[in-house]
Amino acid sequence: MSQNQLLFLQAEKKRKLLIRISRALVLLGFLIIWELSARCGLIDVFFYSCPTRIARCFLEMTKENQLFMHIGVSLYETILSFFIIMLGSVLVASLLWRFQTLSSVVEPVFVLLNSLPKSALAPLIIVWLGTGIRTIVIAGISVAIFGCIINLYTCFKNTDPEKQKLIRILGGKKRHIFFMVVLPAARETILSNMKVNIGLALVGVMIGEFLAARQGLGYLIIYASQVFKLDWLIMCILILCFIAVCLYSLIQMLERRLGAKA
Repeated sequence: MSQNQLLFLQAEKKRKLLIRISRALVLLGFLIIWELSARCGLIDVFFYSCPTRIARCFLEMTKENQLFMHIGVSLYETILSFFIIMLGSVLVASLLWRFQTLSSVVEPVFVLLNSLPKSALAPLIIVWLGTGIRTIVIAGISVAIFGCIINLYTCFKNTDPEKQKLIRILGGKKRHIFFMVVLPAARETILSNMKVNIGLALVGVMIGEFLAARQGLGYLIIYASQVFKLDWLIMCILILCFIAVCLYSLIQMLERRLGAKA
């Protein structure tokens, strides 16, 4: 490795370290300003709380073994919704690519379903299925699956036709084209959809929990708003932010690993 390359790598490492430190300082600065504003009376702690009150609330609920149960329920529903979204989207998009006539018939239906506000569908799902985890998971799935199907099908359909023609010339069939050309070419699209859908699954699960849950962070948020325990409410929102960041980071790690293997 040349001297210029080493200098470039060192500068890149310093830049990434500077970004991480800057992010941490921005977060720390926000928390300090929030706490000082509460202590100085610039904001009403009843409505806006403060970091120390939220930390105290977190410790109290942890000791009572309540909080982690609610976090676990929401996390389980989100991950289950996410896996069903991705597996179902790949399967349906593959069928649409394989059967062009079918895709011409149902593609407008998926476009229509994707454009519907999913919060409007949630009460109907509750009427059909009742309350419980199944309803919440379906609400989580409904937020992302139609858009994901459309994106993947479009990617499959636009795969390099010259490569597909080469497989046919060599005697390959539709399944060979799919597994040797179409699916590998769609890897980046699948990964980018995974990064989007992990957040959308969490949003859908929260919509379901707002309406049909007796446990989970969505239920805690609704309960806290009804009894004016705003420390609970803000704490749950912050936990949801942390969960969203962690889940997104896991998908990014998977993307980097697959990129390194490729």
